[in-house]
Amino acid sequence: MKRLLLGCNGRGAQHAPGSPPSIDEQFRMVKHSGVFDFFDRLPQPGQEAEYLRASEKHDLPMLTGLWTYTAGRDEALLLKNIQLTRNSGGECHNIMLFNQHADGHPLSDDEVVAFYRLAYEAGQRTGIDITFEVHIYMWSEDVRRVLAVARKVREAGMPFNFLLDHSHVLIKLESPQEQDVCDLRADVESGRLILDPFEPDNIVDLWIAENMTLWHAVRPVAPGGPRNLWASHPDGRMGRACQYPFMRPRPGEWHSEWFAYKLEPTKEVVRKVLAAHLDNPDSRLRYVTTEIIDLPDYGDGARYSLFEHSVALAHWIRDTEAQLRDQRDRRDRQATAATAEPCAA
Repeated sequence: MKRLLLGCNGRGAQHAPGSPPSIDEQFRMVKHSGVFDFFDRLPQPGQEAEYLRASEKHDLPMLTGLWTYTAGRDEALLLKNIQLTRNSGGECHNIMLFNQHADGHPLSDDEVVAFYRLAYEAGQRTGIDITFEVHIYMWSEDVRRVLAVARKVREAGMPFNFLLDHSHVLIKLESPQEQDVCDLRADVESGRLILDPFEPDNIVDLWIAENMTLWHAVRPVAPGGPRNLWASHPDGRMGRACQYPFMRPRPGEWHSEWFAYKLEPTKEVVRKVLAAHLDNPDSRLRYVTTEIIDLPDYGDGARYSLFEHSVALAHWIRDTEAQLRDQRDRRDRQATAATAEPCAA
């Protein structure tokens, strides 16, 4: 079983959202924390050399990174970024593919598969894994499409490499408004689609059972909100509820009441993902990242330290993996003892 690698999203390497320190300081912070294996960030345009210098100086590789793409416009950019991943010492490039084509029409499953093939074949040529993510605003915001696309990818002779970001599923739990974004409400209310990770046959469990997750992005989120009251998009839309503080905020750091129990769905998904990895010698999971970030739908405008919460979350992930590993080892020892033949008198 390959060791899980834990990374910090580069947008989380800052204390005050919207005021990131220098690139060198971001790498120093992540390395100095002592809990991360890598820096999760594709070198940003015009700053490639600075990212590479900081990565080398602090002995902290950039193993993963992501970008957003529009089919019909960004195919050349996709190929460029996959090569940039390779040139930066990376191993995996995540693709967030918008739901609409450049000409405005919604992407069909077959068009998503075609973009996946372009990325997968480019990755194969350069030695880079690619992943497709479940994410708001993307083709996969309608979570019902994920397994359909995965099947089509496999039928086309390729493995489906998935980035599981449960925050974009749990944002719709207890939120009819969020369910209506992709017309999910009827399926949720009828029980055809189960979002609650504590219920049998929920959508995340179905994905985990497919053993298609290469990368698990861990962002704390609270079912039912609250929306980000302190940030908005350029068009005036209030930020969505994709991020919740991992620790109790200090007075004045958060715009809403905070309850520890609201983190339990997030923690349950992480436990399930890690347990499935530990129990399956053929697990494909390789990367886990903390995703406490800025941007309007996340932590923009918040007054708590994104990095402080990222480090706390990373320690919790490490501790949880260790606890699950110990539980598995105890089960194995008990099973061995139960089947051992008694010693001769």
